[in-house]
Amino acid sequence: MTKIISSNLGYPRIGEKREWKQALEQYWDHSISEKELLDKTKKLRLENLKKQQDLGIDLIPVGDFSLYDHVLDTSVMFGVIPNRFDYHGGKVSLDTYFAMARGVKHAVASEMTKWFNTNYHYIVPELESIKPTVTENLPLTYYKEAKQELGIDGKPVILGPITYLKLSKGYEEKDFGHLLHAFLPLYIQVFKELEEAGVTWVQLDEPIFGTNLSEEILANTRQAYEAIQDEVPNLNIIIQTYFESVVQYKEVVDLPVKGIGLDFVHGESLSLIQEYGFPKDKVLAAGVINGRNVWRADLENNLQLLADIKQTVESDRLIVQPSSSLLHVPVTKEQEEDLDVTIKGGLSFADEKLVEVVTLTEGLKNGKQSVNEELQKSKQELERLRNSTLRTNKEVKANIENLNEDDIKRSVPFNQRIKKQQEHFHLPLLPTTTIGSLPQTTEVKKTRTAWRKKQITTNEYEQFVRDYIKKWIGIQEELGLDVLVHGEPERADMVEYFGEKLNGFTVTKYGWVQSYGSRCVKPPLIVGDVYFDQPMTVKEAVYAQSLTDKPVKGMLTGPTTIYNWSFVHNDVPRKTVLNQIGLALRKEIEALEENWIKIIQVDEPALREGLPLDRNKWQDYLEDAVYAFKLATASVKDDTQIHTHMCYSDFQDIFDTIDALDADVISIETSRSHGELISTFEENTYNKEIGLGVYDIHSPRIPSKEEIKQNINRALKTISSKQFWINPDCGLKTRKEEETIEALKTMVEAAREIREELLTYQK
Repeated sequence: MTKIISSNLGYPRIGEKREWKQALEQYWDHSISEKELLDKTKKLRLENLKKQQDLGIDLIPVGDFSLYDHVLDTSVMFGVIPNRFDYHGGKVSLDTYFAMARGVKHAVASEMTKWFNTNYHYIVPELESIKPTVTENLPLTYYKEAKQELGIDGKPVILGPITYLKLSKGYEEKDFGHLLHAFLPLYIQVFKELEEAGVTWVQLDEPIFGTNLSEEILANTRQAYEAIQDEVPNLNIIIQTYFESVVQYKEVVDLPVKGIGLDFVHGESLSLIQEYGFPKDKVLAAGVINGRNVWRADLENNLQLLADIKQTVESDRLIVQPSSSLLHVPVTKEQEEDLDVTIKGGLSFADEKLVEVVTLTEGLKNGKQSVNEELQKSKQELERLRNSTLRTNKEVKANIENLNEDDIKRSVPFNQRIKKQQEHFHLPLLPTTTIGSLPQTTEVKKTRTAWRKKQITTNEYEQFVRDYIKKWIGIQEELGLDVLVHGEPERADMVEYFGEKLNGFTVTKYGWVQSYGSRCVKPPLIVGDVYFDQPMTVKEAVYAQSLTDKPVKGMLTGPTTIYNWSFVHNDVPRKTVLNQIGLALRKEIEALEENWIKIIQVDEPALREGLPLDRNKWQDYLEDAVYAFKLATASVKDDTQIHTHMCYSDFQDIFDTIDALDADVISIETSRSHGELISTFEENTYNKEIGLGVYDIHSPRIPSKEEIKQNINRALKTISSKQFWINPDCGLKTRKEEETIEALKTMVEAAREIREELLTYQK
């Protein structure tokens, strides 16, 4: 390479209007054939590549596209198929691929968990009893397609071996080196085939290098990359890191590869290269445009950052790119016609970020004056947003400044208030409930859309919502659930809904990003100071409670999850914004309590996902998350019960934090991890109440009663029946009505049978 070039690390899969999602769900519903699915997704994939080509990106990623998840794609490429699935070698069928992700009648889906500190979920590879082999060189297939169809000499993207194995399960840490030795020849085979096809650059994603790795793992890493270098010395491999700066910087940049990709947006990468230097024989792929947020870059500052980098790395060894894959941001802001012009002017989605990358590349090559017009526009749009009235609410600022420790304390400790709660609710042993949302049918979505388009009146829409609530209160009572929910038919999304209600937020029309599988979310934008204006959930909760004598939960999303699942402006410290959200939710909780809603669930499914990759930075993050949660919940009366919910996390890492939240009841996913979370409670004392999700709602399969009873009994070996709640592992919004009713019926029957067994035994 003799000049500065631009690059991209990955592009959103979903399409500008979620065409990808629609094609997948049509295939799952048997509305289209496999060929039609592949044709539709190929068309979208080529359109994505063509767009990057037209925008002027030099190194365009190929192989970043997926039909579900890129980690699952890696498993399939290497034949890592769990024994419970119908697979007998060779190329993996599409039905087996989706069965691993979604489950089938005879086999539960593979575990799903968060991709580092993002809201993207990956399918966890299961390595137990696996003999890996190359079933299909997927990066090669995508490379050839891009070259033949569009003349693009693409950059294949592959998940690196260290990250892949560290994210896998089914082996002990001491066996890591042995497993790496087993996978290494397969990676080398893939690389050799790429090299033979004429590939110049390969992006090997190793975000695991942003975490704390042992010396043994680092030694294994060194040996692996030396072996790769020996076998394919002419292939230009870039080890790509992102989401944080590299913890063991000196060891990673010394690995025998052509290039190292560093994130200069998150962490201390600039300080690291300034202090320790950067190898003279390597290319630096500098991630200077934020790949995880949607705000326009300050291009003048970015250009200065690149100038600072150039003090250490010569121009002919520099690549300009986003800090991570653009998988985590929406496709384009061009369709956001309804947004305030000041807010829209301050935004930059995937397409706009690529324009920023190209602009910075041009400015670095030809001087600041060559892109002066773009620099001035960037500066003007950002100043207009920063100076808007959205950012200057004096009352909110005063409320935050006056906070003290008394604001986050319940009036009495758990062991005293739980007695009052039990006297108030009179719940049975092993009480049953759901997490919150109930099926959002096509009718629900169409009716909400019709209301938003003003095709029906607000009165008609609210009557529809009431009818839905009444129907599902009746269903829950008939099923025999003990604590009910209103079902959330008025909410398209658990965070976006509050973004529509709270001041300081705005929402987009097409700002979708992939969360898991075909599930896409539309994160709201936090554009200013956040504050409560009027009740957001009280009307629906009160109506639901009027229909039954059983308790109905008030349902809120917690401050850390709202923060983590929103696109937040960078001008105010994270802690301040969290506390603004916490204070706003506190007022909503007090309004619910005043209206006799006595069980209030404040969900924090995203609490763990926001953890910095570097463990040394965890404490401040967790302390801020706990403070904001308690700020929201601590003012309630002793006999009001606070619930929370978390999903798909390694809870053993944050057990003390879970306890510190001081929620009366916590529900945690455990179905896909096959009870592994229970070991956390074997090793730690937890005196509050807990529900370990007893079946997986992300799969369309209906669990058997024996399966649910097995999950319950496994938990009861560790957790007292007096503490234990029975619930699904997450909300039921994405499930169909019939399967939801059948699964809940089975769950209630299983709970009732075990309850009777326990009561008989106690007599």
